[in-house]
Amino acid sequence: MNRLMGLVLVLAGVLYPFAVYFGMGHFSPWQFALLLGALWAARALTAERRPGSLGMASVAIGFCLLLGIVNSPQLLRWYPVLISGFMLTLFGLSLMHGMPVVERLARLTDPELPDVAVRYTRHVTQIWCLFFLFNGIVAAALTLWAPLSWWALYTGLIAYGLMGLLFAGEWVVRQRVRGRA
Repeated sequence: MNRLMGLVLVLAGVLYPFAVYFGMGHFSPWQFALLLGALWAARALTAERRPGSLGMASVAIGFCLLLGIVNSPQLLRWYPVLISGFMLTLFGLSLMHGMPVVERLARLTDPELPDVAVRYTRHVTQIWCLFFLFNGIVAAALTLWAPLSWWALYTGLIAYGLMGLLFAGEWVVRQRVRGRA
């Protein structure tokens, strides 16, 4: 059940900019808040207890409560900034405490990573931190100063394209690094 809720929350996040763009004429911000808050609450109740997961859900639910109370269309546009902030925090804290996120993912397929791979995964985690910082800043700037259509285009399409390019670029670099190792 927890994987299903995680998948539904990811899908809702991906579709969120389009739902806001196309749904604002039909739904109030408090209705978006109710749906999104319910998804986060379900996630909090069904997810495995990992460091920060309850805190992340609490902040998201707090955002939804604020959105529901204020009922502001402008506040709806801050959700992608919040998600970028979550991801930046997750990846950034992993660099300071414990194993970096990318190393954790790499160890799922290769539990005995050599030292060169451990250093590499640390650098990749740092690059993802820079990406989430950049993404959050762009999303915030578009929220503050751009029309809704630009915001929806960036947060619903361009940002995911940039993520895909980063994944693909990292994969190419990883293949070259492996070839030299």
